[in-house]
Amino acid sequence: MPDRMPQLRAITPMVPVANLDAAVAFFTETLGFVASFCMEGFAYLKRDHVALRLLQASFDTQDPARQQSCYIDVENLDALYAELKPKLDQLPDGRVRTPFNQDYGQREFHVTDEDALLIFFGEAIEGI
Repeated sequence: MPDRMPQLRAITPMVPVANLDAAVAFFTETLGFVASFCMEGFAYLKRDHVALRLLQASFDTQDPARQQSCYIDVENLDALYAELKPKLDQLPDGRVRTPFNQDYGQREFHVTDEDALLIFFGEAIEGI
């Protein structure tokens, strides 16, 4: 019997992108991630305890059948939105949904990247 039980630590989405350089720029310059590792066709990005792995796609990333999403749990969602707002305001119309409360007890804002990845940022609403 092992001394320690196995434990899952984190999940890191593998996100296909049409243009790796543009995607890295979006995540670093707009959303505040840091590119920890980049090589041809791949980048590893991190912010706090959240990471993404970007992969150069060999298919049409705008195909609605291939749309992806990820949910990032946040502490102090409104402060994060305020931090990102100057950059988010520069995105084309329809790419950002400002903070709002969901019926299921989460406060969220949404951002869509250039490849139609829908990124949910959310925080539990106290008392619900």
